[in-house]
Amino acid sequence: MADEKKMTVFQLTVMTTVNMIGSGVIMLPSKLAEVGTMSVLSWMVTLTGALCLAYVFARCGMLTDNTQNGMGGYAEYAFGRSGNMMANFTYAISLVLANTAMAVSIVGYGEMALGIRLKPTQVAIAAMMVLAISMVANFFGSHYTGMISSITVWGVIIPVLFLCTAGWFWFSPHTYVQAWNPHQMGFFKGISVSIPITLWAFLGLESAVANSDSVNDPKRNVPIAIIGGTIAAGTIYIASTNLIQGIVNNGSIVKSTAPFGTAFTYMFNSRIGVLVMVLLTLSCWGSLLTWQFTLAEVFRSSAKAGYFPKIFERRNRFGAPVWGMLIILAGQLLLSLMTISPNLNAQFNDLVDLAVVTNLIPYILSMGAARQLQLSAGLSSSSPNFKVTNFLALLAGIYSIYSMYSCGLLSLDLGAGVIFIGWLVYGLMPHEAAQD
Repeated sequence: MADEKKMTVFQLTVMTTVNMIGSGVIMLPSKLAEVGTMSVLSWMVTLTGALCLAYVFARCGMLTDNTQNGMGGYAEYAFGRSGNMMANFTYAISLVLANTAMAVSIVGYGEMALGIRLKPTQVAIAAMMVLAISMVANFFGSHYTGMISSITVWGVIIPVLFLCTAGWFWFSPHTYVQAWNPHQMGFFKGISVSIPITLWAFLGLESAVANSDSVNDPKRNVPIAIIGGTIAAGTIYIASTNLIQGIVNNGSIVKSTAPFGTAFTYMFNSRIGVLVMVLLTLSCWGSLLTWQFTLAEVFRSSAKAGYFPKIFERRNRFGAPVWGMLIILAGQLLLSLMTISPNLNAQFNDLVDLAVVTNLIPYILSMGAARQLQLSAGLSSSSPNFKVTNFLALLAGIYSIYSMYSCGLLSLDLGAGVIFIGWLVYGLMPHEAAQD
């Protein structure tokens, strides 16, 4: 096998940022408009939680050699191999769900850009085609995935940065204030309802950890990518979503499946709106491309550790785990058929809520392991860095549990089912793989 080309720290930071803004930002205004502009309060809560998570992940990356096992490697310090397996299993399931949701959002933007209306079955078929193309494009390895995402990210950067800088000329304080609380929600309910979608926007801050085996000098570069990507994404999110809610009236945003295109139509004309929809569709596809590679890497690293079948570990000459990718793709295509809904937004919401719940499980396991990880690295429990990291890990853990609650009881029930399935899978693995 030829030597695998690895990503640079810049490419990993771009990938981390793309994984967040590409998958989260394009549908954010429509979902937040269902609550109103008071959702800016949820941004404050979520950004604080995300930065706490990012800091602790960065510290873990600097203190351990387990970066090749991702969040599961961190969880293992406190919860053993079973914790490692559960973190990787639930993270993998969350990515399967999240990638399917992204494919649905790409189809939604494509519908508006082309001026067509697809039937539920046609939406599922289109989403399946998007998933297949994104997976096959990863057959040539992480280096090319990083290159492609570095190009497609401009499809979201250009319109979003334009909106964040020049959008103030179209911003109406009156429109913004009118949309503060259109459904007369209580203060805490308004914040809680917005938490799942704002957290969904930050899912991806850990992707640098999951891809750390594909970057040079991961102990140095992974922390840089996590912190840098989270700050960049958070700034873009808060500015762009709040500007749109002051440009377009609340009712129009709620109904739109391509809110950024709708905003540019308001600002200029329908042709510019369609162009923005096309750019964001390409950008979201680039994000899905990197997420598909990340998903395959999670399965590959888990197979390498003995938790998943060895077929997920086999690579081609480009370093891509092709056989695992094909198996994952088959599962995604089945999921696309199972989630057919007459309402595209409802289909998107159901997938997002469950993806958030399952993604929070490895977050909580990683935060719970932070103290033991630091002790294993030789840090004194009385050192300032030790105490700060523990405190932020506690805050991040509390935030994660609160976010689970905000996703609703149905998503919590389904998430619990995923955990039980994970324990069953772990118990049925060969004895030599499940022990030690």
